[in-house]
Amino acid sequence: MLVSLAIRDVVLIERLDLALGAGLTVLTGETGAGKSILLDSLGLALGQRAEAGMVRGGQNQASVVACFHLPAAHPALALLAEQGIEAEDEVVLRRVLQADGRSRAFINDEPVGVALLRRLGALLVEVQGQHDQVGLADPATHAGLLDAFGGLDAVRTGVSDAFRAWRGAERALDAAREAIAAAQRDEEWLRHAVDELQSLAPEDGEEDSLAEERGTMQQGERRAEAVASALSELQPRDRRGGAGPAAALRNAARALERLPAPNEDAAPAIAALGLAQDALAEAEGLLERLSAGIAPDPRRLEHVEERLFALRAAGRKYAVAVVELPALLTDLKTRLSALDAGAERATALEAAAAAAKARFLDVAQALSATRRATAGKLEDAVAKELKPLKLERARLHISIERRDERGWASDGLDRIMFLVSTNPGQKPGQLDKIASGGELSRLMLALKVVLARGSPVPTLVFDEVDSGVGGATAAAVGDRLARVAERLQVLVVTHSPQVAARGNQHLRVAKGIRAERAETRVEPLDDAARREELARMLAGETITAAARAAADSLLDGAV
Repeated sequence: MLVSLAIRDVVLIERLDLALGAGLTVLTGETGAGKSILLDSLGLALGQRAEAGMVRGGQNQASVVACFHLPAAHPALALLAEQGIEAEDEVVLRRVLQADGRSRAFINDEPVGVALLRRLGALLVEVQGQHDQVGLADPATHAGLLDAFGGLDAVRTGVSDAFRAWRGAERALDAAREAIAAAQRDEEWLRHAVDELQSLAPEDGEEDSLAEERGTMQQGERRAEAVASALSELQPRDRRGGAGPAAALRNAARALERLPAPNEDAAPAIAALGLAQDALAEAEGLLERLSAGIAPDPRRLEHVEERLFALRAAGRKYAVAVVELPALLTDLKTRLSALDAGAERATALEAAAAAAKARFLDVAQALSATRRATAGKLEDAVAKELKPLKLERARLHISIERRDERGWASDGLDRIMFLVSTNPGQKPGQLDKIASGGELSRLMLALKVVLARGSPVPTLVFDEVDSGVGGATAAAVGDRLARVAERLQVLVVTHSPQVAARGNQHLRVAKGIRAERAETRVEPLDDAARREELARMLAGETITAAARAAADSLLDGAV
C-alpha cells in the first residue's frame, strides 16, 4: 500500500509530507483548496503525463516521491526483478519535473523511463474518477477480474501451462520444417561439401601438430646443411683441385720425416702433426655420425606441407578456421541427414503439436464454460450493489466472445469485456462510454465491492465518487467504500459528510496565504477537528449546534 507521499513545489504546494495508513482515508476541503493537486501529484509519481505548468511559480523544478510497502508475492516486485531493479518489500517511485517541461523518473533511486514507471504505477494504484478512469475501465483487466471472482486461478494456470506447451511444440515444428527446407535448398552443395571434407578428413588439432612437425623438419634441414658444410671442409678436395686437410697433414709429417739426421728437434712437430691427424679423423667421424642422425626425409616434409596447404585451402573455401573444419563436417552431416530423417521427425513433431493443441483446447474450453457460469454470478452480485447507489436501472453485462485462433493466448480463448446499460432497453456499451461521470464512479465502486478480494492493486483512489448524490445514497457510497477498505487501501476525495464519516483517517485540504503567496496545506484531523470539519460540510460557513450534533450522529453511526 501507499505509506507516504512527499510533494515539493507542485502548483500551490510548496512542501508537503503525508503519512498514509491502511483502510479508508478521506480527503475533504472546500472547492479550490487543492484536492485535485494532490491527485495530480500522485499521478505524476505513477508515470502520468507531466506538464511544465505543474511546477510552482518561481521554482526550477517540482518533485514527488511515493513510497509503497508490498507483500512478497506482489506482481510489481516480479516486474522490477525482470528489469534488474532490486526491491524487497519497499518500492519508492520518484518523479522530477523541470520548469521547461522535461522530467526524470526513478524507481528505488534507479533512473528509468516513464513508460516503465507507468507500468509499475498501474500495478500499485488504481484511480477511479469522474474524468479519469484507470483499471476497471480497461478491458485488458476484465478476464483476470472475472477469474479472480470465480476462484479460477488454478484452472487459469493450467490453461497457461497448456498454452505454453502448445506454443513450444509449434515452435519446434516450425524450426524442424525450416531446417528441412534449408537443407533441401542446399542439398547439392551439402553433398559436395560433405564428400570433400570427408575425403580431407580433418582432425582436431591437426593444423597445430603439422605446423610444429614442419618447423622441426625445416630446422633439421638447416642443421644437416651446417654439418654437411663442416664435413666438406674436412674431406679431400681433389674434385675441386686440391687435397683435403687430412692429406695436407700427412704430407707435412712426411716432409719433416725426410729431414737429414740428426732431426731430433723436428720430433715435437712430427708428433703434433700426428695428433692433429688423429683429432681430424675423430672430428670427421663425429660429423658423419651426426649427419646420419639428422638427415631429413624430404618426402615427409613435402607431404606435411601439402597437407597443411589442403587444410588451409578448405578453411578459406568454407570461411572457417582450420580448427573448426571437423565441427563443420559434423554440422553438414547433421544437416544432410536431416533430409533423410527430417520427414519422419516432422511427422512426429506435427503429432506432438496437434496433441498439445488438443490439450490446450480441452482445458481452455473448460475454463470458458466455467467463466460463463461465473459471469452470471458476478452480474447478480453487482446488481445487488447498484440499487443502494441509486443505479437501480443499471445492469452489468459480461460479454464473453471466442477469439479466432490467432487471438488465443495464455488466458484462454475468450475476449471478455464488462459492459453496462444504465436504462432498460439500452444496448450495453463499454463502461466509460455509457455512464456519466458520477454514474461511472459509482458503477466502479459497486464492481470494486464485489471484486476487491481478487484485486492485485493494493491502493484505490476515488475522486468524488459521491458527486451528485446525497442522503441515503451518499451513506451507501460510504458504506461500500468502507467495505472495500477492509481488504484494500482506499483514498477518497469527497464533499459528502456521510462518506467522510466512514474514514479511518481524515485529511483536510485547505488553501491559505503565506508570504503573500497562495499555498495548499494538508492536515490530519483528530477527533475534535474531524467533528468540526463534518459540521462544516453539513452546515456551510456557519456551524451550528445542530450541525455538530448531526456530525456526532454520523461519527457514531460509522463506528
